[in-house]
Amino acid sequence: MINEKYIRFDWAAKRMLRDKANFDVLEGLMTVLIGEKVTIEEILESEGNQESETDKYNRVDVMARNSKGEYIIVEVQLSRERYYLERILYGVSKVITDNMHLGDRYEKVRKVYSINIIYFPMGKGKDYLYHGVTTFTGVHTNDTLEITDYEADTLRMRTPQQVFPEYFIIRVNEFNQVATTPLEEWIDYLKNGKIKSDTKAPGLQEARQKLLYMNMSDKEKRIYEHHIENQMVENDVLDTARIEGRAEGRAEGIAEGRAEGRAEGRAEGIVEGRAEGRAEGIAEGRAEGRAEGIAEGRTEGMAAGVQQVAKSMKQLGLPIETIVQATGLSQDEIASL
Repeated sequence: MINEKYIRFDWAAKRMLRDKANFDVLEGLMTVLIGEKVTIEEILESEGNQESETDKYNRVDVMARNSKGEYIIVEVQLSRERYYLERILYGVSKVITDNMHLGDRYEKVRKVYSINIIYFPMGKGKDYLYHGVTTFTGVHTNDTLEITDYEADTLRMRTPQQVFPEYFIIRVNEFNQVATTPLEEWIDYLKNGKIKSDTKAPGLQEARQKLLYMNMSDKEKRIYEHHIENQMVENDVLDTARIEGRAEGRAEGIAEGRAEGRAEGRAEGIVEGRAEGRAEGIAEGRAEGRAEGIAEGRTEGMAAGVQQVAKSMKQLGLPIETIVQATGLSQDEIASL
């Protein structure tokens, strides 16, 4: 039926797909990504496998192998984690070291595929699926380094891609298209819980039978619906916090901008005021000095004129008393002329 409702993958991975009888669903996803048949060996016990709603990381760790004996680990991540890339590197490294024994030769190291299904925004990019592998490329020749190896007197070549881990990061929330390929059908289910009735994608046929919502008990339905509600609330809280954070940041930026503007304006005003005051002071000083100079010059000129008049009167033989009365000079000043 077209309108059949299926359990969301993040819930199924934490609960129902931990049952060995349901491993074939998750094996289908890994087979689509890796391109060959994959078999789950175990569900790894970790802090992510807690059963309560207060799980710290809300993820499931799955260990599987392909026909070559290479390891495949799968993690489902719901909550945001700042250093997620570093953590998946650690997870791969731990799988490698945990499966090595002290004294083993390094040829025992097995390639690891890390499949990470994330339900939160991470980094920048437009695609919903990213795939990475370590390679060594010639800086000048642009060729790929191959390693020569001898086994049973037979020469063989191995590339770094055959040894180093490969990473798949599925950004579930970025998928926004019509599902046509098996991989797209899987991503559509991961995000929207939709499965085509005529799907041929490995694992989804099994999911249609085992993950029907209607097959759950009433108790399981209540727990499942509570989980979905919690996810919606968490997303809403995070979106609200993001919006409020932007608003607070904008307000703080405006306030700081105004304060800085006022401080800069005040400093510029002081500098300009000092410059203007200095210029005005110089101009006023010059004007006052000129005026004072003129006045002093006039005074000195008048004094010299009076002394000349007194001198002339003295030469004419006029009495000292008459000269004092005429010029205002003292008898000593007249005597010194």
